[in-house]
Amino acid sequence: MSHSAAEDREPVQLPTPRKRPGQTLRRKAVRFALILLIPAVLCELLIHIIPMIIGIWMAFLELDQRTLVNWTQAPFAGLSNFMLGLDPNSIIGSAFVAAVGRTALYVVITLGFCWVLGMAAAVFLNTSFRGTGLLRTLFLTPYIIPTYIGSIAWSFMLNQKDGVVNELLVNQLGILAEKPYWLLGDAAFASLVLVTVWTMWPFAFLMLLAALQSIPISVYEAAAIDGASRWKQFWKITVPMIKYPNLALLLILGLWMFNQFDVPYVLFGPTSPEQARLVSPLIYENAFSSWRFGLGGAMSVVLLLLMVVVSIFYMRLVMPKGGSDD
Repeated sequence: MSHSAAEDREPVQLPTPRKRPGQTLRRKAVRFALILLIPAVLCELLIHIIPMIIGIWMAFLELDQRTLVNWTQAPFAGLSNFMLGLDPNSIIGSAFVAAVGRTALYVVITLGFCWVLGMAAAVFLNTSFRGTGLLRTLFLTPYIIPTYIGSIAWSFMLNQKDGVVNELLVNQLGILAEKPYWLLGDAAFASLVLVTVWTMWPFAFLMLLAALQSIPISVYEAAAIDGASRWKQFWKITVPMIKYPNLALLLILGLWMFNQFDVPYVLFGPTSPEQARLVSPLIYENAFSSWRFGLGGAMSVVLLLLMVVVSIFYMRLVMPKGGSDD
């Protein structure tokens, strides 16, 4: 039986496309990067994500000292914890609303002082002279010392009526006529602001100094030739050229201070004076001192939402739109 010539031909096999060396290396690099990310993702899940989800869940439970033993089976409370915490007519709700307003005022005051001190120190030490390294080290000392240790030292100086602060202000300098109790009453808020500024302003100094060192010296030299004063150079050159590092600094410090817990807890103990009671210590009081963990969880969720809303509003307000710089 005869076959045609077309049928006698063997099927043509196309060559298998070879992988480019660049694609192989890129895939290996991506795979290696994903492997390196696994420990960070696991730690983020264990330390932040999962506890946050549990905290949000606890906000909807009737969780107190009676149901804490078997907390997974605590009765569902719905929005009652939120309504109790946000009701301005109740004792707890009015205290929470007042603490939010007081915390906002605290953030504005401490943030302003930290920025002014940090900017002044950064501008002063942006030039090289003898002793610059020593001064930078001294300025960073409050930030190097752990917040807990520094707050304990301040509590010893402020707690006693015959302490170091009153000895300096009354007996040595004569600024005050009598010795106040700094950790009680109206003076407690001023003491809280003082210790917080002392603790946090070196961070502002460090960030602003790094931003200032990115500005070319030639810009200042050209401005000086044109007759611009130091003050005009600061407002026309320095501030605009470090706009985004400045805004990032204000956001970071603002969130830290709005969520401040360490300083008031060390200064005042588990229960802060009413005049200096911030949101985070108030949540601690309701959750751990009063054993109302559901209420504390609801307050924490409200605080989280407030910080998220403020952060989103801040980012949309200050960040460039459409990829163009303002």
